[in-house]
Parts: sequence; C-alpha cells; structure tokens
Amino acid sequence: MNTNDILRRLRFAVKVNDATMMEMMALAGSTVKREELDSYFKKEDEEGYSECPKVVLSALLDGMILKYRGPRPAAEGAKAPALDMLDNNMVLKKIRIALQLKEDDMIAIMKLAGIELSKNELTALFRKKGQKNYMECMDQFLRNFLTGLGQYVRAATPKEAL
Repeated sequence: MNTNDILRRLRFAVKVNDATMMEMMALAGSTVKREELDSYFKKEDEEGYSECPKVVLSALLDGMILKYRGPRPAAEGAKAPALDMLDNNMVLKKIRIALQLKEDDMIAIMKLAGIELSKNELTALFRKKGQKNYMECMDQFLRNFLTGLGQYVRAATPKEAL
C-alpha cells in the first residue's frame, strides 16, 4: 500500500478531521500545511495530487501515540526507528500502540473484516524482522485491518469511542 492510501484509510477508520491530523503531526514535530495535507487525499489522477512522504505518515502515527497515550517515559539509549523501517508491520504496530489495542481487539477487528486470525499469527506480525517466526504484513492484510478498524470504531458506543 502506498502512504497516501494508508493515510486516507486511517483517517476514515479513526474518524479524524484535517485539523486533528495536523495537530497530531505537530505533536510529533512535523508541520504540514493544509494544502499539502489536502493533496495527499486526492486520487492519483486528480490535479494537485502529491505523494505523501513516509516522514509525514510516520509523524501522524507518532502524533497519534502522543495524543492518545501521552509521551513515553524517557529511557536511556532509546531511539526512534529509522524512516526506512516504516513498513506495513511498523504501521500496524504504531496503530496498535496508539489505540491501545489488545490481542483480542486486533483479532476482533480482523474478524469484522472477514479474516480469521490466530494469536500466533498476530504475534508473528509484531516480531523483529529476521526473527524465526516473523511474518511480513502484506498490503491486503493492512487494508483489511484498516477496514475492520473503521467498523470496530463505529460499533463502539460513544463512551468507548476513540
């Protein structure tokens, strides 16, 4: 999936508007102008379309974590992952952290998207690359997850909503 598609689907799934997205990006230290953000939501064949850089998507995901979870306690030697590490697995992981999703929540989300998933398959997605049981998060899986997340958020009562 390209970054624009992830950005569009995530925006729809968690029901955030442009102002909130820009606020979350600002929390992560990224300033994106409204016109830039609008260009990321256009279709590829529309005039004014531009590709969303990974740094913008990463800033949004990091901003979501900061907005919904708060800042991480300072840890010695902790560093942010490199932007070239922003793959589907990292996107999934950051969404899970930001929204405080447990294993059962993740499995329920995938079930809403019509995918049966075991706990072992789920944990394989969050392992380090190169580990024995690591499983790559393919585009279709992330697409289904974001679709299921939208249904999951809309099914939540207003009190439980994100």
